[in-house]
Amino acid sequence: MSSVLDPANAREVVNGYDPDEVKLAAIGSHSCLDVCDGAADEGIPNIAVCERGRESTYARYFRTTRDEAGDRLRGCVDESWVLDDFSDVLEPKSQERLREDNVLFVPNRSFTAYCELDRIESEFEVPMVGSRNMLRMEERSEEQDYYWLLDEAGLPSPEAKEHPNEIDELCIVKLHHAEKKLERGFFTAASTEEYHEKSRQLVDEGVITEEGLEHARIERYVVGPVFNFDFFHSPLELYGESLDLLGVDWRFESSLDGHVRLPADQQTTLPDHQAVPEMTVVGHANATLRESLLDDAFAMAEKFIEAAEEHYDPGILGPFCLQTCVDKDMNFHIYDVAPRIGGGTNIHLSQGHPYGNTLFREDMSTGRRLALEVKAAAQRGQLDEIVT
Repeated sequence: MSSVLDPANAREVVNGYDPDEVKLAAIGSHSCLDVCDGAADEGIPNIAVCERGRESTYARYFRTTRDEAGDRLRGCVDESWVLDDFSDVLEPKSQERLREDNVLFVPNRSFTAYCELDRIESEFEVPMVGSRNMLRMEERSEEQDYYWLLDEAGLPSPEAKEHPNEIDELCIVKLHHAEKKLERGFFTAASTEEYHEKSRQLVDEGVITEEGLEHARIERYVVGPVFNFDFFHSPLELYGESLDLLGVDWRFESSLDGHVRLPADQQTTLPDHQAVPEMTVVGHANATLRESLLDDAFAMAEKFIEAAEEHYDPGILGPFCLQTCVDKDMNFHIYDVAPRIGGGTNIHLSQGHPYGNTLFREDMSTGRRLALEVKAAAQRGQLDEIVT
């Protein structure tokens, strides 16, 4: 494993920027539109870094058009850089171009999925709005992954099963999809026999691999609704509190959501190649939480921030997401953590979210909250406090 760049590198680079000419950039995938939309709201120029063949959304359909006076008429993506491969953003010439443009880079999941983590940590010398040294914790194969940090923080997560032979209740098996780089090859099983039957079938279908199974996490399946909390942690504490709850989302998953819309008797007659649902995230929806549970949500976030500051100096910066299930006794169980902008924040586009809007008294998305932080830091000469 490579060492993470000294934070002083990022501070040195960003202190050489013209604070009045700062731009935001993100990989053109995942939550890039949210970043660009929020930047547009706050008058910060933005860049979508695209891969050739996947640029149309940003370069055509959401590109910014302006009137003769320069006022925005349509769209939110100011510039689209088209590279042969997403990973080319790590090349020296790309980095030089980003620094010359006074770019602050916003990491999303596509960035860490398509670019090598070792290189992001040790070679990408572009100031990053967020916590560079926490990105690796999303990899479940890491010894100090997010489950480790949750344990250190005393936060609830589903109990792990060390071996398939320990499966004695409904469990979920978490591993990467064999072919879809960004997706999951998850499946459920309530017994050891069901685990072996389903895993063999999914291996034969090319959904998962034997190697993936060796590194899979098996954990108790929490029966209950999903709430993904989109938080923002500010080291600047611009508004009296350092922690904001901006929104809550939940997922649409294919082909799972198609399965649950079928009558039970129809589900039992599906042929083998359709019988085991996949859990590929294809979209998100807005949600709100019972008010009596909001204190619990904030308490989880505060514990996470405290543990992050203890183990990952300087801790969590900017947006992060705690993905939870709530059981029948209204207890939260954190099943996933995103130490960067979450995948569901595009539900905030343009209109914000009930919680962010209520807090700021105007439309407030995660992207706009991030842009506000950058704008304030630039004005106050504190950009070096929000980057790594």
